[in-house]
Amino acid sequence: MTFVTQNKRMNPNKIIAFLLLLLLSVSASFAQEKFTLSGVITAANSNETIIGVNVVITSIPAFTTTNEYGFYSITVPKGTYKVSVSSIGFLTEEITLDLNKNTKYNFSLTESGEELQEVIITEKTTTNTRKAEMSVNKLSIATIKKMPVVLGEVDVLKSILLLPGVTNAGEGASGFNVRGGGADQNLILLDEATIFNSSHVFGFFSVFNPDAIKDLKLYKGGIPSRFGGRASSVLDIYQKDGNSKQFHINGGIGLISSRFLAEGPIVKDKGSFLIAGRGSYAHLFLKLSNNKNSAYFYDLNTKLNYKINKDNSLYVSGYFGRDVFNLDGSFTNIYGNATTNLRWNHLFSDKLFSNLSLIYSDYYYGLQLDFVGFKYDSGIKNYNIKYDFKNYASDKIKLNYGVNAIYYDFNPGVISPTTSESGINYRQLEKKYAFEPSLYLEAEHKITDKLELMYGLRYSQFYRLGSSTVNIYQNNEAVTFNNDLKIYEKGVPIGTKYYNSNKVIASFDNLEPRFAASYSLNKNQSIKASYNRLTQYLQLISNTSSPTPLDVWTPSDSYIKPQIADQVALGYFNNFKEDAYSLEVETFYKKVKNRIDYIDGTNLIANEALEQVILNGQLRAYGLEVLLRKNTGKLNGWIAYTLSRSEQKTPGRTANEIGINCGNWYRSAFDKLHNIAVTGSYNWNEKWSFGANFTLQTGQPVTYPNGQYQYQGITVPSYGLRNENKLPTYHHLDISATYTPKPSKKKGWQGEWVFSIYNVYNRQNAASISFRQNETSGSNEAVRFSIFGAVPAVSYNFKF
Repeated sequence: MTFVTQNKRMNPNKIIAFLLLLLLSVSASFAQEKFTLSGVITAANSNETIIGVNVVITSIPAFTTTNEYGFYSITVPKGTYKVSVSSIGFLTEEITLDLNKNTKYNFSLTESGEELQEVIITEKTTTNTRKAEMSVNKLSIATIKKMPVVLGEVDVLKSILLLPGVTNAGEGASGFNVRGGGADQNLILLDEATIFNSSHVFGFFSVFNPDAIKDLKLYKGGIPSRFGGRASSVLDIYQKDGNSKQFHINGGIGLISSRFLAEGPIVKDKGSFLIAGRGSYAHLFLKLSNNKNSAYFYDLNTKLNYKINKDNSLYVSGYFGRDVFNLDGSFTNIYGNATTNLRWNHLFSDKLFSNLSLIYSDYYYGLQLDFVGFKYDSGIKNYNIKYDFKNYASDKIKLNYGVNAIYYDFNPGVISPTTSESGINYRQLEKKYAFEPSLYLEAEHKITDKLELMYGLRYSQFYRLGSSTVNIYQNNEAVTFNNDLKIYEKGVPIGTKYYNSNKVIASFDNLEPRFAASYSLNKNQSIKASYNRLTQYLQLISNTSSPTPLDVWTPSDSYIKPQIADQVALGYFNNFKEDAYSLEVETFYKKVKNRIDYIDGTNLIANEALEQVILNGQLRAYGLEVLLRKNTGKLNGWIAYTLSRSEQKTPGRTANEIGINCGNWYRSAFDKLHNIAVTGSYNWNEKWSFGANFTLQTGQPVTYPNGQYQYQGITVPSYGLRNENKLPTYHHLDISATYTPKPSKKKGWQGEWVFSIYNVYNRQNAASISFRQNETSGSNEAVRFSIFGAVPAVSYNFKF
């Protein structure tokens, strides 16, 4: 019996034909004498590179944007041109250049206090309507810091919940859902390193310190070929590089947490450092009241960079975070992420930019129960090498290509005794290993002044590796169907097979085509369309609606198949009244094959035979998203509305099997029919500004008992079909006020006070509803569990 599974191999002839088509398109664009303008764009006060800056030659017109390291390149015919450079939060700079040879020109932009007050998601120019990029949202850190959030702590993840197509996984829950997908289907990157758990304190805070963040971009669809590994979205976050001109300190002091950041030059104008720390201390107040329980977190962000010469730069960045939860000394839970990334930027020419990254990512989970002498440690590590190239081939074609290889080390768990008297025996659950290589090629192709395309192909492979012992089942079925009881049961192994170290247990390979197109109706309006295929080889084993620290990641194998997602989207984009307002309307349809589903009565903790409780189903999601923004003036903000449906289905494998939920479609745990978010900020004067958010979402699907029966004096509830019910509608209003005592002060100590109230009208949103028997009347009753009521907060932010 073999355990090797393999998809259909790619057709080399089709790949070669695709490459030849690109080369012919590139060569055709060199019909006249052209020259290249290139360089790096930085902030004038810090030398910090700026991502996504618009570089526009208005008379042609031609435009480009800076990449993740602030580099730009644009090729145009010989001539004299006016070049306009603009970015959110900076004054627009315009120069006139005579391009009669290849020219390098580095721009240094000055920050604009007025611009920083604006609330803008994407570039405040008409270029966003022309670009083929769609289903992408960008939030500036200045915008995020003006949003009122729970307990006064600025939160990156809570901010993206105000975007269309994005919902939370429940009140106080970890993670987020994008276009009806699971939270595990989101690829979260911090300086290119994977973050496996994005929350602190079980979802109350995110792991991202806003002071250390430079750029944030969420891809909901039209995902570029350089990204892979998840089936729903990509959240791409970059840390600041550090100020290479002068030393600065900033931070904030809140009611339950504080943060601190220091940055400065190592060698002025050539190298810099950044170090940022954050921690909570609410547990210290509990100790003052003789309360022995505690829950706190801390994290550390670091970054070093050094410019070797004009063509080479080195970066080293890292993140370390931990959460500690202790219940009266008898229960201890510790979990967190650790990442490191060493990067080398190299400029081969004014048209070819490269980045080589060596990345390490680790997620650790530890649980200790002292009252039974039990300790449990688990986690996942990956070692990642990637080499990316951006080739500005011509004024019509930009090529992105690269290779990527990831090695995974899964530790399902180590169980050990904490005392010699403990009845627990030491046990290492069998480790799992996997290897995921991939390569990609992508083109940004300007066909005409009105039509722009983005198309590419990603080829990924995945190998589940030994050393490992694999169960063998009758008819290769790890889950069996009891035809008499009409239920699924765990399969009984009939044998095992051992695979030595690095021997292939199962293998997969997939072609992942990506395509997007933008057609400009005029300079302010466009229609866009996109298609992408995504493959997810890692599976999160969890039967909760949101990630928890205890969740276990596992690789695809002979029984747990990789998820394959196909998504199409169509949109209309309009900037009007000279970019003062913008409208984005998108509709999408997504289907996912091999979405994990669980048989009834599944137990996942310390389960060494997960294949015995898992069936491969399918997921579909579809909907309409509307985003209306006001970009300028004292009052600005946006209204986002999403109408969508997310459903799951796991039919029987044979005609005799009933499947999950009788084989019918049922609402997934991420289904939210209506999702409305309104956010705004108002600059009253130089000293006072105000912000407000309102969120309303359809209640989360749940399964309530529909009856009960008595068995040996015990009342046992019975349940109907999955997710037939839903929690009450979720909504809350948050407000904030920011007071800057000395707004005109630009040097020395600068401070501001932030006052906020989360959930102003004290809505008791249900995190869950449980059922019990009333002790007095004996009748059944439903009990709502709520986490937050109204939460006022105050914090003081400073910098010098």
